[in-house]
Formats: sequence, C-alpha cells, structure tokens
Amino acid sequence: MSTAAPDLLTVADVMARLKVGRSKVYDLIRSHRLASIKIDGARRIPADAVRDFIQGQMAEVA
Repeated sequence: MSTAAPDLLTVADVMARLKVGRSKVYDLIRSHRLASIKIDGARRIPADAVRDFIQGQMAEVA
C-alpha cells in the first residue's frame, strides 16, 4: 500500500500564497482555521489545507 504524502508548505510559502503577513498565518493556525503540523519545531501547512481555507472563504462570500 502506497500513499502519497501531501505537499507541505512553510509559513513563508503560505504568506506568499495568501498575500498576508506572518502573524496572520499564525493567527489562522491558532484559531484552527488553517490546519498545520509541526516537524521538529518547524511548522508545515498541507497545501490542501490552504486550498480548503480559500474555498471556505469563497463560500462565505457567495
């Protein structure tokens, strides 16, 4: 059985994709609006989580 690992983004990657600052990304993580994991102290955000967050935001304004 083989499963592909999700693409993991750094906080800086997410900042660039969402066009927001570092504190906003950490605020989204703290408020559980953006899923993340920690690997040896390094915060990583699955690319799917960013996509889901954007889709959720779009659904709220529709």
